[in-house]
Amino acid sequence: MRFFWTSCGLLIFSLAAGAQRTDLQTNDSQTNIAAVPSQSTEPYNLSVSVDEVILNFHAADAMGLPVNDLKLDELRLLDKGKPPRKVLAFKLLRDYPIRAAILVDTSWSMHEQHATIRTIAGEYAESVLRQQTDQAIVVEFGDRSEILQPWSSDPAALATAIRGSTASDVSLLGNTTALFDVLYATCHYQFGRINHAASANFIMLFSDGDDDASRVSLKQAVDMCQSTDTVIYTFRAEAGSEFDAAGSGTLAQLARETGGRVFSYNQSADGVDDDLREIEANLRNQYRIIYKPPELKHDGSFHRIELMGPDRVEKLTVRSGYYAPMR
Repeated sequence: MRFFWTSCGLLIFSLAAGAQRTDLQTNDSQTNIAAVPSQSTEPYNLSVSVDEVILNFHAADAMGLPVNDLKLDELRLLDKGKPPRKVLAFKLLRDYPIRAAILVDTSWSMHEQHATIRTIAGEYAESVLRQQTDQAIVVEFGDRSEILQPWSSDPAALATAIRGSTASDVSLLGNTTALFDVLYATCHYQFGRINHAASANFIMLFSDGDDDASRVSLKQAVDMCQSTDTVIYTFRAEAGSEFDAAGSGTLAQLARETGGRVFSYNQSADGVDDDLREIEANLRNQYRIIYKPPELKHDGSFHRIELMGPDRVEKLTVRSGYYAPMR
């Protein structure tokens, strides 16, 4: 068996779709376990109790192709070193619809990256997003954040908003950066107000990782992303100084703890396309396990999860752990 670290988001109540607004701070079935996962391409609602854990993961072979025929008995799952008390559901999610939040850091330290950001984010909106099933939102941020394009499946509208976020060398949202705040708010007020069990959710983050203005911590931002099953994929320039290295470490931690990855700007057009297609493949082809952990105290403690797969699986794309809820 191959050994992988993973984690999951913890849903503590049933969620319904919410209204779309232009402000980040908007208000707003279970399946039976089987040895072979049931399959679904239709949207559905998912309700779990406070003591049930949802674990999503992607499996790929040595060629990078999705492995979509795993059986439950081929996997070994440990929660804080112990097997689950009970596995409630095992489901294969194929051709999953995607919800993407494109977050663009417009603080002064990022102005030299604007052309590259337009290229990468625009490529996603115009070539990868499926108008029939997918939606995206565009948000720019400095020490404050602003939605430039609410949830939309229109590539032209999204591309216009992306160009708008990088149109000026002078940020109107301040020259400090509240990175953790915008991540927390996006997951809470956007992904948290929709039925996020019915889609694969991710944040496409363009930032150098610097944060000097947030009111919430990195841990709180990660916890909120995990609770809404939201993966963070970050794009950044190569680190060139000690200061840049610190930001790069922050981006790596955000990606690692939510099940995402850090990509570099410094690639060819083909390399960028490969990166975007990798993100799409990871999100559209997933497995979901719902289980009762061996023990779950409502103390906010971190649960690291280990997931082992068969030798025919070269890579599992997963998260690093989850935080237990507080009473």
